[in-house]
Amino acid sequence: MPGRFVELAGRQLELFAAENGDLLRDCQAALDAYNRAPRDDAEELYGDYVDRVDTARDALLEYRDGYARTLDTDAAEEYEAVFNRLVLKRLPSLGLELD
Repeated sequence: MPGRFVELAGRQLELFAAENGDLLRDCQAALDAYNRAPRDDAEELYGDYVDRVDTARDALLEYRDGYARTLDTDAAEEYEAVFNRLVLKRLPSLGLELD
């Protein structure tokens, strides 16, 4: 993935994972609970999982958008595209709906 923002976005994702490790582990634990749940409990547990992913995604967007605001419009678009692609590779459960 060539581009001037690849290294920067990669470092930001590493920082995000380090600073939000508990949140990422909570997301995985919620998914595991949903996957193990009996059918009667699955809907509620899936909702719990989605809530945690939404919280993590919001935190991730703060990283991306905070830096993007420091760039001109064209550079911000390029940076966001690189960041989003890296999220899909490294944190796929958080990258599906990044806007």
